[in-house]
Amino acid sequence: MFSHYLALGDSMSIDLYPALDAGETDVAVALERDASAGRVAPLGAASLLYRNDESHWPDEMGLDLASRFPHITHTNLAADGATIGDVWEQLASVEPSDEPTLVTLTVGAVDVLSTAANQPGKSLREGIARDLAQGYALLLDRILELRPAAHLLATTIYDPSDRTGKVPGALREGDKLPLPLLDAFNAQLRELAAARAEITLADVYLRFLGHGVTAPVEDRWYWKRSLLEPNARGASEIRHAWIEALDDHAVRG
Repeated sequence: MFSHYLALGDSMSIDLYPALDAGETDVAVALERDASAGRVAPLGAASLLYRNDESHWPDEMGLDLASRFPHITHTNLAADGATIGDVWEQLASVEPSDEPTLVTLTVGAVDVLSTAANQPGKSLREGIARDLAQGYALLLDRILELRPAAHLLATTIYDPSDRTGKVPGALREGDKLPLPLLDAFNAQLRELAAARAEITLADVYLRFLGHGVTAPVEDRWYWKRSLLEPNARGASEIRHAWIEALDDHAVRG
């Protein structure tokens, strides 16, 4: 039984891009792509996990925390473009508490993308992946210091290129998504989740595969103006991955 839900991480967890995709923002937000400029509908993955929007997702009634834990509260500290280092700053806003807390963490994509222009070799890539995984593990330790009764849903990084390495309009010309590093990071995350009882894996990478650049536009789960961001459907699918991970955690006890 969780009494609080805490969302940490990057744009996979925020409302901005799904709301822009659905046309559910004020004009100023659409023009500036800045959530602080006006109204943004709660259509991001973390918002939908907390409370489903039945006007957009009538078939998803009950697939939210509010239905399962009627008195649960919600804090979303995720931010656009956040790195693993930025999540440390997000944690500075988290008050220590013994309350049972569900935590979702979406981070690592920006750290991986920062290497796109260099395409590191195998030995360097393995070192970067280990460093990122170590940083992720340290984040988990800090979360548990602040919330010792927490359980974390760790989220793999998706691949909008669908294994092609190409993300038109999102990377500099000639750059490719560093798939070997993305794979290495996700593999480290899977190992971390398997080794620690406080973590359950939400494998968004596998769920999203085939819904990126190789899919017809209407079947893509990424925002058409920036294929690195989830669209409205993508946000709901991340929510589904979290719900399935939560169910798996409940089964395993």
